[in-house]
Amino acid sequence: KNRNLFIILNLVVLVVLGWAVISVVQGNLGDRLTWTDAKARIESGGIERVVFDGTQSLQLYTKGDGASGPGGAITVYRVNADDAGIIEVLEANGVPYSATAPACGGSGGGGGGFSLFLMIGLFALMWMMMSRREGGVPPGVATFGKSQAKLAPEEGTGVSFEDVAGIDEAIEELQEIVQFLRTPEKFTSLGGKIPKGVLLVGPPGTGKTLLARAVAGEAKVPFFSISGSDFVEMFVGVGAARVRDLFTKAAEHAPCIIFIDELDAVGKARGGGSPVGGHDEREQTLNQILVEMDGFDGRKGIIIIGATNRPETLDPALLRAGRFDRQVLVDRPDVKGRNAILEVHAKDMKLDPEVDLTEVARMTPGFAGADLANALNEAALLAARHDKTSIEISDISDAIERIVAGLEKKSRRLNPKEKRVVAFHEAGHAICAAACPGADPVQKISIIPRGIGALGYTLQTPLEDRYLMARRELLNRLIVLYGGRVAEELVFGDITTGASDDIRKASDLARRMIAQYGMSDRLGAIDYGGERQNPFGMGGGGMRDVAVSESTSQQIDAETRRLLEGAWQQAKTILQGHRGLLDRMAEHLLETEVLERETLQDFLSEVKEVGDFPGFPTPHPPPGSVAPVGDGPADASTAV
Repeated sequence: KNRNLFIILNLVVLVVLGWAVISVVQGNLGDRLTWTDAKARIESGGIERVVFDGTQSLQLYTKGDGASGPGGAITVYRVNADDAGIIEVLEANGVPYSATAPACGGSGGGGGGFSLFLMIGLFALMWMMMSRREGGVPPGVATFGKSQAKLAPEEGTGVSFEDVAGIDEAIEELQEIVQFLRTPEKFTSLGGKIPKGVLLVGPPGTGKTLLARAVAGEAKVPFFSISGSDFVEMFVGVGAARVRDLFTKAAEHAPCIIFIDELDAVGKARGGGSPVGGHDEREQTLNQILVEMDGFDGRKGIIIIGATNRPETLDPALLRAGRFDRQVLVDRPDVKGRNAILEVHAKDMKLDPEVDLTEVARMTPGFAGADLANALNEAALLAARHDKTSIEISDISDAIERIVAGLEKKSRRLNPKEKRVVAFHEAGHAICAAACPGADPVQKISIIPRGIGALGYTLQTPLEDRYLMARRELLNRLIVLYGGRVAEELVFGDITTGASDDIRKASDLARRMIAQYGMSDRLGAIDYGGERQNPFGMGGGGMRDVAVSESTSQQIDAETRRLLEGAWQQAKTILQGHRGLLDRMAEHLLETEVLERETLQDFLSEVKEVGDFPGFPTPHPPPGSVAPVGDGPADASTAV
């Protein structure tokens, strides 16, 4: 129906435009006269012949010009060809006259009529070619309001919970959804209502989309999959129309699941940042989603699953009861979960018998499911590149290094002086890490350039997954970060640009310790507008809008400087006490370019762990103690 309407509208427009063009062409064939002027010319004997073209106009040809001579015909507009007075004037002055059909021959409308039919024919041919190629109306014209959702077959997506590993708690939460879709009467008989919307929240690559497909696969119901960005177009109202169309289709296939990936693309909080207030296309689309979620009957068995890694940006109306009121966290897996994920992805791979996936899981803290799959795939490619018959543990280690540190740049040759600086720099990091109690152990040192800007790297791997960091551990990180720069200063008496990334990380960490984590005794446990981040560690950009006075801002800067200067000094103390070891490690690095774990242990076993550094920083007062207030002298480091 829409296709036929589209064809008719285009033909009407084409006819109107063609007629307008023909009229303009005809009007430009000669001079335009009124009937009074034309009559005067006929009576004066200056007209040789007249042609009636059937369009209420006359074509007058002056003497000497002929039918197609220079100057063309003189057109007289709005003349009634049936008026007998015209014929009498022509006959009285002996001017011959004739008539032509509107669509045939002559210099009048015949050529225009032929052009019109030619244009219509070309348009029809073009339309037939487009329709045949696209299978109907071209997309984006008559299909603007149609949903772009992809529909999985009725028998399900082909994915089950067995294909999802490392997120057992999330699977448990969604088992209830599967049971409702299979046997809804079990819940409705007791008067219960299943949640209309389930929001999967978690960092990128943790398996949110796979989990949603597994729910549909387990329930064996149709699965509509669409991205939030597919709703929004530049034309106002298109997104809302697509939402209506999606829910209409879902109602026809109920029970079913609607999966909206990247929900934050269309579900951001309303009323902020738009130059046109609440009337932009994205907000209209969001409003329509809210209306549809309120309108459909939950007993039909339509479940909406959304996924996002930015839940803090969503509109509160989406998260209220009756909409996406159930939120399921799909977090990065722990070591047990990583092991399970590796087993799933390694099922079809030829692993060497000596490969221990449990050890690989320990080597990959913080990796999401997609990262682990990528690591195994990279290992398989490396093994194939070296003509191996199976994937060895060395291939997996190299693949993990490639993901963490970047691709080796063996073509980037350092001159001997630069190579020496990098060797001492990385050795300084490793010694400081070994000297700081609780710091992550060093697994490897390399002075082979990697990635975009790294000239070398020191790889530290935690022994276990960590969810909390003590202040002492963060201070140790500052010391390790400054170990490379301090080593350059001690050995060469000068500093280079190689520590720029270390300094940036240390400065950012120190400022967050003070302004966000409340780890400064002098400023107290107050949020001074730390960096804006979502729950999964991905920054939202900029500082939070927190009112801070000028004096407080100066104190934050001073306290940040105190932490960083203290870390610098402690790194210098450590390296001065291990100067001989620093030289030997750097010389060995210059020979081999890489220090593996076994060789590293031989060197770092000589490092003595240091205790708490005096005066860096002043520790918190023990529980139960009270900082002096009022008349007594107060210590500036503890008094609030």
